[in-house]
Amino acid sequence: MRFNFITIFPNLVEPYFKDSILGRAVNNSIVKLKFINPRDFSNDKHLKVDDYMIGGGAGLLMKPEPLFEAINSLKDTHIIYLTPSGKKFTQNDAKRLSKLSDVTFICGRYEGIDERIIEEKVNEVFCIGDFILTGGELGALCMCDAIARNLNGVLGNPDSLEVESFEEGILEAPSFTKPFVYQGLSATSAFLKGNHDKISVLKNNMALCKTRFFRPDLYQKIKSPKKQKEKR
Repeated sequence: MRFNFITIFPNLVEPYFKDSILGRAVNNSIVKLKFINPRDFSNDKHLKVDDYMIGGGAGLLMKPEPLFEAINSLKDTHIIYLTPSGKKFTQNDAKRLSKLSDVTFICGRYEGIDERIIEEKVNEVFCIGDFILTGGELGALCMCDAIARNLNGVLGNPDSLEVESFEEGILEAPSFTKPFVYQGLSATSAFLKGNHDKISVLKNNMALCKTRFFRPDLYQKIKSPKKQKEKR
């Protein structure tokens, strides 16, 4: 799968793929990368890609011409832009997008990008949270990481994908490692008994409790269908 990043700061993105899991994915050609700098398509003698907003307003906006040309340099790609008006990015989106062969992230800067680019060129808009970043690179990396780890061969153990948070609409159960007791704090003893059926039930109950405490919004979604069924 190829990920394209349209960004004026490729050096902020590229180092993330040098090490660890995604570094191995790149070395094994499971993940391919391409960086497109809009400045390479600027007609301005100073290679400017921003300008003041029509109608006034604080800050600058990325101009349409360099971005349009940067996008047109790519073929057969699914274009994504991160914006506060986008839908919330979820694990289901990551799994769905991992089935594509070519995905492009437009990394906005300043006050964002000219709206005409979104209307004419962007396939999907996403938001990773209700907060503002100085640029789209970090958001694009978050999405890219979430998508890439669903690709076959990226994770050392593909079974890891089956027990993660959000797979069943709930958070993953608490996990422990050796030593069993550390500084007076002990792990759940039932995990040591070897009864995998009981451990599975216990983990599911612990996952539900964890979800109810930390993410009541998710917990309500999984409980609501049962309540509706009982009323019938």
